[in-house]
Amino acid sequence: MPAYYLEALTVTLGIFLLMAEAFCSCKSKAWVGIGAAVGLAVIICLTFIAIGPEAKPDSEWAKWPLWNFYQFDGLAKFYKIFSLVCTIFVLLLAVDYRKILSRFTEHPDSENGTGEFYALPVFACAGMMWLASAKDLAGAFVALELVTITFYILVAYMRRNVGSLEAGVKYLILGALSTGFLVYGIAWVYGATGTMNLDQIALTLIPHTLTPIVGDSVIYSTVQLTPLLFGVALVMVGLGFKMGAVPMQVWIPDVYQGAPTPTTAFLSVGSKAAGFILTIRFLEPFLSSEITRGPVLTILLILASATLLFGNLAAIPQTNFKRLLAYSSIAHAGFLLLALAAGKSAVVDLSSAKVVSFYLGTYLLMTLGVFFILAQVRIQRDGEMISDFNGLGKTNPQLALALTVLLAALAGVPLTAGFWGKFFVFSLAVDSKLWVGVGIGFISAAAGFYYYFNVIRAMWWSSPSKDEAIVLPPISKVCIAVLTVATLVIGFYPQPIWALLK
Repeated sequence: MPAYYLEALTVTLGIFLLMAEAFCSCKSKAWVGIGAAVGLAVIICLTFIAIGPEAKPDSEWAKWPLWNFYQFDGLAKFYKIFSLVCTIFVLLLAVDYRKILSRFTEHPDSENGTGEFYALPVFACAGMMWLASAKDLAGAFVALELVTITFYILVAYMRRNVGSLEAGVKYLILGALSTGFLVYGIAWVYGATGTMNLDQIALTLIPHTLTPIVGDSVIYSTVQLTPLLFGVALVMVGLGFKMGAVPMQVWIPDVYQGAPTPTTAFLSVGSKAAGFILTIRFLEPFLSSEITRGPVLTILLILASATLLFGNLAAIPQTNFKRLLAYSSIAHAGFLLLALAAGKSAVVDLSSAKVVSFYLGTYLLMTLGVFFILAQVRIQRDGEMISDFNGLGKTNPQLALALTVLLAALAGVPLTAGFWGKFFVFSLAVDSKLWVGVGIGFISAAAGFYYYFNVIRAMWWSSPSKDEAIVLPPISKVCIAVLTVATLVIGFYPQPIWALLK
């Protein structure tokens, strides 16, 4: 099956769900979310049999101009599966969160206003899948905007909630600003290289040998370096909005706190992954050329250091758990940028792209598990403060144990999935002699232990804020169990994620 069928099927699924929901008079809209999750699971299965033009070069579809904009390699396959898995969990989370959605859309007894909330993530998933196969900056920009515009709607979806509307306005304004940076940067890159195709950009950066009439040969390039690097810097600012990196991180705490919890989970995992896969694709030709490699790595190291410090230090005084996870998300973006700053190419076993992908794979398990638990605390205790988790170890010891494992993994405790992610990042940084980044990374990791274990302390050592036990719905119970067990299994045996990357 040609690989481009995957995105076509995903978009078709989204349109079908929208149409079916519009003409169905069912009182409950949960079937839309469950149907979307089942449909995406089928597409995951099809991903393993999808092929690119290299597998059948003589076929008619392999000769289409589409392949100038679209590629299907191992990295693209991994991120397509990543996007699909992330969206499935977000949809299941949204199904159990529909009580809050109903309260702030129509009214508590009606789900008429919630149907589209389950279909929109499918379109965002299609955009993320296209980003994974981006081969041209124009096509990548269109795919990125599909993701962004979908999130504009999802963030402000609870229209009767002031916090959600405020989050939507902030996300819209800063998202438009970041889009301006991105388009302007792409224009500068195009002006300096004469193309928006990433393969062609790589060719323009290959130095050529010129033999003068007198003297030795000299190395020259037809690319003007200063305008090109200016364009790269502008594009990195625009992509920093998606990654949650400094200086475009200011929207994250308020938007994470105000958006519906399933949307926050999707932003934290899916949107971040979309930003990093596009960053990997965009930077590949610049890191492969000796002309631009040094300055680009310097930009990445500066962004990584600033992001690590800001995210971890700002998370320490937080009392709202959602805001804490927001600053935590910024901090993890810093670790991912540090891996990219190491500049290890794909020719080595432990390349920067593979480490970033592995880290994101573990981050998906840990973060989505935490958000499943947070959503039930929000529904049943009507709060998102750290104090709302007080005494959870006494009222719900199994749930508290799961959250303890997931938070410990986010902090990087050994024998959890999060440990391996940070270990590989530090290995790359040490191997590349990024001592400033390593030092800042250690300080940041220590800060992470403090604020994550502050929540663990509240669960096990503080008196319960409410005596009622939290009763998990079947879907949330299964998803929390799966994600927690996977976090522990990957901590002992990380090979499943590496196998997907190969």
